[in-house]
Amino acid sequence: MSYATLMVWVNVDHVSKKFVGVAANLADKFDARLLGLSAVAIFPPFAAPGIVTVENAAEFDIESMKESLVDAGSMVQAAAGNGRQVEWRSAIAFPTETLISEARCADLIVVEGDKLSRDKYRNLDVGAAILGAGRPFLVVPAAVETLAVDHVMIGWKDTREARRAVQDALPLLHEAKRVTVLEICRNDQMETARDHVDDVVRHLAQHGIKAERRIEVQASRGSHAEQLIGWANGEGVDLLVTGAYGHSRLNEWMFGGMTRDLLTTSPICCLMSH
Repeated sequence: MSYATLMVWVNVDHVSKKFVGVAANLADKFDARLLGLSAVAIFPPFAAPGIVTVENAAEFDIESMKESLVDAGSMVQAAAGNGRQVEWRSAIAFPTETLISEARCADLIVVEGDKLSRDKYRNLDVGAAILGAGRPFLVVPAAVETLAVDHVMIGWKDTREARRAVQDALPLLHEAKRVTVLEICRNDQMETARDHVDDVVRHLAQHGIKAERRIEVQASRGSHAEQLIGWANGEGVDLLVTGAYGHSRLNEWMFGGMTRDLLTTSPICCLMSH
């Protein structure tokens, strides 16, 4: 099992050479096709007493957006390296909806860490994209310059999301020098957690991946994500694999606390699946 196509999403207003380089290097590791994607939507016309509107403003905006998207594609190609061919796709449409639609083309989608921007016309809602795309996401924090995958940690919880994440991460787990399966639980859940994690370790062994078990009692203070990140930092983890939890309510995606915290605060790359 490998990744045949990696999709990298970039913000039309800011293409990070460092971030695109992480995606390009990962594509090289798996000899995968690299597909770049961006989108920007037209802001609806606004009219109010005393304000003069320009008739052709929408046409002007569209041409400007097209130019910006072409420029973004050129920057992605340059950041990926002249020796690599990047397939570039772009759209005048809402970013999140565009990515969800185009996700059918990818085995893994690489995005930057989310700042929870409310500008749905120019910025990707990473959480909503993860929950709606049906594909695994690699979330790369701004400070990360390379993804070594020497030590991969699975943040285990016996849910369908975590099970999906482990399967989606198998190509990266095969590349890792060390794999840890960690479950954080209450003190009265230790025995059950050990049984679950042992099953995961045995499952990975069937795929030729040697993993170690780790059970931690849930801390009385701080969030689940903080405890997970704290342990990962202390053990030199390069990649965290976890399920993404959330649901739709009143046409908006509502996220579990751990998923939201990992998206916005994790200094470590996270592979998430829903």
